[in-house]
Amino acid sequence: MSASAPVTGGCLCGAVRYTLTAVPVLTRQCWCRLCQYLSAGGPTNNMLVPRDALTIDGALGDYVSVADSGSVMHRHFCPTCGTPVGGYAEPRPHLYVLRIGTLDDPDLYPPRQTIWTDAAPAWATIPDDRPSFPRQPPAPPTPSPGTA
Repeated sequence: MSASAPVTGGCLCGAVRYTLTAVPVLTRQCWCRLCQYLSAGGPTNNMLVPRDALTIDGALGDYVSVADSGSVMHRHFCPTCGTPVGGYAEPRPHLYVLRIGTLDDPDLYPPRQTIWTDAAPAWATIPDDRPSFPRQPPAPPTPSPGTA
């Protein structure tokens, strides 16, 4: 991942804006069944970022649910236009799952892996040029202070 921080993004209507001052820990595409609902049929495209490197301006709605992995998830969205912005898993509150499509320049951080391929519909296109996992892979390591 080669973009330099900070990068910016936000929702469709502009009521939510954010600034990210660190590079993502990882980027991935998720085909779990819940993400298919959130994306209206496809995967979600996400980047895991250090939460302390993310500043969000504007109100966010918070929908709490249990992910296919078993983690309690807080899914954040703009209450005005409905854009899914991101969220976090309660077991990893130090990481924020930010939607790549909300970046002002979504080409900065393309997905580098695909997860939950076992839940993808038969018509899904799963790239074979990057790592993929049938279910939830192990959590990324917790970065040491100052190394994110």
